[in-house]
Amino acid sequence: MSVMSIGEWTPPDRPLTADDLVRMPDDGRRYELVDGRLDVSPAPVSDHSTVEHRVSWWLEANAPKGMRVFGAVGINLNGDRTHHRIPDSAVVRSKDFERPYLTRPPLLVVEVLSPESALRDFNTKRREYARFGIPSYWVVSPSQEQPGIVEYRLAGDAYEERSIVYGTDLFTTEEPFGVSLVPHWLVADDDDWKDHVGGPASNGAAD
Repeated sequence: MSVMSIGEWTPPDRPLTADDLVRMPDDGRRYELVDGRLDVSPAPVSDHSTVEHRVSWWLEANAPKGMRVFGAVGINLNGDRTHHRIPDSAVVRSKDFERPYLTRPPLLVVEVLSPESALRDFNTKRREYARFGIPSYWVVSPSQEQPGIVEYRLAGDAYEERSIVYGTDLFTTEEPFGVSLVPHWLVADDDDWKDHVGGPASNGAAD
């Protein structure tokens, strides 16, 4: 299939599937599917990209053997591939890795907030990821004034809020593995953020 601009594309007279996403333009925007309809997000701004990279980098630095960490990764949330999401970061059991998209629940997905994504991330995706059976879900705010992390854990068929941490306070969790993060260092301009992003014990840990 050829790739064209979204303005030139005529949707087929049927629900879209993940197979149709290969025709979407490589324009930096994120193309997801909800019940066979496109859900398009703008290209991320620099703070969003910074946080997305640092979260994935620190998770990768701490992930135990048998787990794989991804930045943006496609997940088919249903069998007919009409519901497709691309979280900003994900932790997956190595044995559950699949090509071209994941079809089994990751252990953790992370979404980084954008100005237009709060309703989607805190409500829509929260319900979708819980229904799919993802055990842990983080929503990270890249705000320079008040960066923060909200952690949800699956309880039955819905998420419960387990912790919310802002600024220079330390976020710590044991799921899907033991890791700590300081929200401030996910957005800080300091070049030595790697020495501080995991809190006092992280100094030099990932060198």
